[in-house]
Amino acid sequence: MRRKKLTETSPSTLKTNNQNSGNQAANDDNTIENVLVLQGGGSLGAFGCGVFKAIANNNIKLDIIAGTSIGGINAAIIAGSKDKEHSEEALERFWLELSESFVDLDKIIPPPSSSIPDFVEKLLSQSSAYFYDGIATALSADEKIGISRTYHDERDIKMRQFRSFYSSAIFGNEKMFRPRWRQETALSDPEFFTPQNWTYIYDHTPLVKTLENYINYDKLRPDGNPNSRLILTAVNILNAQPLTFDSSKEQITPKHILATSAYPLYNFRWVEVEQGIYSWDGSLLSNTPLREVIDASPVNDKRIFLVENYPKKVDLLPKNLPEVYHRARDIMFSDKTEHSITMSKVITMYLKYIDELYQLIENHIDLSKVDQEQLKKIRRKYKKIKHERGAEIKDIFYITRDETFPHMYENADFSPQTIKESIKEGEMKMLEVLNRRLD
Repeated sequence: MRRKKLTETSPSTLKTNNQNSGNQAANDDNTIENVLVLQGGGSLGAFGCGVFKAIANNNIKLDIIAGTSIGGINAAIIAGSKDKEHSEEALERFWLELSESFVDLDKIIPPPSSSIPDFVEKLLSQSSAYFYDGIATALSADEKIGISRTYHDERDIKMRQFRSFYSSAIFGNEKMFRPRWRQETALSDPEFFTPQNWTYIYDHTPLVKTLENYINYDKLRPDGNPNSRLILTAVNILNAQPLTFDSSKEQITPKHILATSAYPLYNFRWVEVEQGIYSWDGSLLSNTPLREVIDASPVNDKRIFLVENYPKKVDLLPKNLPEVYHRARDIMFSDKTEHSITMSKVITMYLKYIDELYQLIENHIDLSKVDQEQLKKIRRKYKKIKHERGAEIKDIFYITRDETFPHMYENADFSPQTIKESIKEGEMKMLEVLNRRLD
């Protein structure tokens, strides 16, 4: 594999830090921006951390990083990292710090003395057992052994993930979110004794203190020289309108990061980003903020790296109700930007067609017989449209997380083992994409 291909400057290859930045300024029409789009997904965001590790280790320069929810948190750390040379290491340290704050129930009430309700444990075990028992009669002895191992692996993984979810639900994560019912909040929370008035259960402001170790917010403002341009998304609660926070247009603050990650179905509190503007997590509108990237940077063509925490495609139908709910959730949060990509290409095609017609008029028609003011007006309109909607998506690479054993609680599993495995998977998946690109 010739890794040096990554430093070539052909429009069809990946732009890296080794390129001459002057070439970009000299010819904006040929500029291709590398964009990383990060989906939300709670603890699944560790997968995106691994993806970025592979990108950074292959010297791929990112011009724009966009994210929502945990993807927005990842994006902010990358764009504003205090460690400019090794922002991938800073991001990994953040995830390992979160995992170190995980409360391991096995150390408090070790199995088989289960800390979760017996009926839940039986349901998780039996839902898989019914499926495997149903097909075992048609298998050979060796196949039955393989199926048995798969069943036990699935059961163990699902039980581990549920116990991790249970831990997060009870104890929270000291570095990210804290349950509201904890006694130490009684004096500071005026509604502590009136839970019937609660609009949230978990306070995720501890995230702000954690991020102080990783983000230089002075970078995340216009002319702040960020590692990459940062785009975060949220939604206005009162009118359901999208909110886009762009470091090239405004100062990004901890409040914006809390807003993009304020997911109400995780029972997080909303955030007032401006006076009278109350926001929730942007994934409520779209978990893949690609449209916002196109709107924010409409001139330069794009090469997109899109991290899918929730796969669009699977090979098998759900085999029980928990998997039905899991698949429905994946569909709700999966990438739905095909229309934006298609429209980007259609608009580019139309602009080229208009330009060809204009050139035909200028080169083959007696201009003395044409209203010059009308011709100039048409040209001005064309330039305006091209400036506002001229970008085309040249390439899009999907880096998709695997779901060997689908489980509803995987996005609340902050255990060290799972976080490390997710980072490793993301890194390997991105390397597979790069290897296919270079072959």
